[in-house]
Amino acid sequence: MLMAFRFIVPLLLVLGGIAWGATPLVGGLIERWFRADVDMRSQLVFHSIQDTVTRLAAAAAAAPSDRKAGREITALFQRITQDERLLALGLCSVDGQLKHHSSAWPKGLNCPPAPLSGQVSTVQHLDEGPVLAASFALAVEGVPSGTLVILHDLSFIERRSSSAELYLAGFLGLLGVGAAGVTVIVARLTLRGWIRAMRKGLASRGDGNEDRTLGPDIAPLVREMRTMLRQMDAPGRLADTIRVDWSPESLRRVLHTELPGAEVLVVSNREPYIHNMENGEITMQRPASGLVTALEPIMRACGGTWIAHGSGSADHLTVDSADRLPVPPESPAYMLRRVWLSDEEQDGYYYGFANEGMWPLCHIAFVRPTFRASDWEQYVAVNRKFADTVVAEARTPNPVVLVQDYHFALLPRMIRERLPEATIITFWHIPWPNPEVFSICPWKEEILSGLLGSSILGFHTQFHCINFLDSVDRFLESHIDRELSTVRTGDSTTLVRPYPISIEWPPAALAGQPPVEECRKDVRKRFGIAADVLLGVGVERFDYTKGIADRFHAVECLLDNHPEWIGRFSLLQVAAPTRSRLSAYRDTQVEAEKTAEAVNARFRRKGWQPIILVPRHHEPEEVFTLFRAADLCLVSSLHDGMNLVAKEFVSARDDEDGVLILSTFAGASRELLEALIVNPYDVHAMGEALHAGLSMPAEQRHERMRLLREMVGENNIHFWAGRMLLDAARMRKRRNIEHRIAAVSHGPESRNRSA
Repeated sequence: MLMAFRFIVPLLLVLGGIAWGATPLVGGLIERWFRADVDMRSQLVFHSIQDTVTRLAAAAAAAPSDRKAGREITALFQRITQDERLLALGLCSVDGQLKHHSSAWPKGLNCPPAPLSGQVSTVQHLDEGPVLAASFALAVEGVPSGTLVILHDLSFIERRSSSAELYLAGFLGLLGVGAAGVTVIVARLTLRGWIRAMRKGLASRGDGNEDRTLGPDIAPLVREMRTMLRQMDAPGRLADTIRVDWSPESLRRVLHTELPGAEVLVVSNREPYIHNMENGEITMQRPASGLVTALEPIMRACGGTWIAHGSGSADHLTVDSADRLPVPPESPAYMLRRVWLSDEEQDGYYYGFANEGMWPLCHIAFVRPTFRASDWEQYVAVNRKFADTVVAEARTPNPVVLVQDYHFALLPRMIRERLPEATIITFWHIPWPNPEVFSICPWKEEILSGLLGSSILGFHTQFHCINFLDSVDRFLESHIDRELSTVRTGDSTTLVRPYPISIEWPPAALAGQPPVEECRKDVRKRFGIAADVLLGVGVERFDYTKGIADRFHAVECLLDNHPEWIGRFSLLQVAAPTRSRLSAYRDTQVEAEKTAEAVNARFRRKGWQPIILVPRHHEPEEVFTLFRAADLCLVSSLHDGMNLVAKEFVSARDDEDGVLILSTFAGASRELLEALIVNPYDVHAMGEALHAGLSMPAEQRHERMRLLREMVGENNIHFWAGRMLLDAARMRKRRNIEHRIAAVSHGPESRNRSA
């Protein structure tokens, strides 16, 4: 090593001296030639548009409310900047404010100092590269009116300089071949040790003792790379600091820029469109599911394939030979791939383990969970069947797979075993219990291990994330970084984060809705509600976690304690029957019906009753009409991951009126702080909240609803998906860095595999 060093140093000094003297000379000469050319082009552009820009700028200043002149300036700038070297044009005011610019104007670039007269050119180094900013003073009848700034991309100069210097570099390279040949063997021997030290340092905790063992030449670099990787892992840093107007277009842009070419696969038990046979005809139904409500707009925006259980009686008749169906039917945007389950599989996997076991386990609603070994066997088999379908549908080795909910706790690990490069985002739509409660599950280790096959595991709230990490800490051998909220098991790392789910904004169901007053008249006429009766609505499934009977008792308390509302308030409760094969759900419906009848029997008057219970499914458009007709919405979930009914009510009220009464045990209460937050187990307090909501002054109602709508509109479903996709993009970039380090340490063969 020392001999090679003594041989190379004199040669490098000679070659370096030649390069040091010649390269700047060549580069400087070329740069001066092209700088002069660019300055001349700037003057030609300025003189050709000077009069037009001056006229339009004067027109814009004379009529600020009329944006026509501004649009003409922008359109003119866009046409001129078609030249590949002309980066952007901007028009600055006399006080240095950027008023108009073409679309390629660099973000964060302010107006340069205005010239007193003539032209001033400066070179600025931006993220886009070196840019020449030529500033020209504009004047109207001798009075300064602004500055025209012309930006030229100077990166082509570097490219031309590189071409000219290539020959010089080639000559110097030939001289260095001899020295390289002498050192290559020594370099390869030392490289392996250097890489091993790097990887050891990156895998360590980063305390001072371990860093000292790396040596003074490696330790600083390891610390720098460790910091960079931690920044990439830092939860939410990018997604939470960049505020954008999240929409289908911005979501598509995230996929295109951050996950270019990514294939998106969604897996859920419930399908977004169900086909049934009714009276000899095929009918289509959109299920009453918060999961479907949230995910369907995402798939319409991103495309891809949605894999789900085909549960409709006519589902077989509407798919092609590969069990696929393009949806939505009116404007296909993605593919629905149906998976068929036998009655035995459905009973064990869905009704048994998922809904008699995991659902009551995760919801603190005091219904005992039931776990059977036979149900677990079907649960494993169905998860395996869906994993087979995901692998069959994947066209690439590294798709983005979004796994939905408690039906597929084992699926992430099964996919990871067969598609190790896949980015798997699992979202758990229901609460996660504390470790003491979760320990009831006989297969708790398998559930946790399956979920930790995910790249990202999302919950609605930070509280649920903490419960999950505590469960992993108690039942699995793993390394948990609570600062970064990551779990490492074996060679895989899972990021555990809260992603509060939301709804489409503006919601599709709102399109075509009549004005609020017409909705009021229609709903009151349909259900026989007098015009002077204030109306509350509840929209649920007959699920014991929703607290339907409790809200009926709250109405009873309201009428007992505030009899002035007798004959003046009715609660319209629509509830879709669900999972009727399970006794707990049948009992919930029976209890709700009996409670409603008992309250009505006490307070019913001629032409009026306090509770109107409608036990049938309502399409989204029908639900939004009810929301728009209501004076308040009551959401009294006993335990809920999020509850999108609350957010749908807010989104339906474009008149900025109405009151939301919301359970503190619904995840939505962490965001919708302007709602009246109640404890659903305290029916007296709920009755008082009803009284407060019905008595609330109009000004306060409007102010609360405005704030609620701002929250839901900003944190919409596209924001929810965008945050997860941005986190997934960061994880992919980190993985690429790790693969490159591994490729260097294992030589060309590993590099080929990584590529």
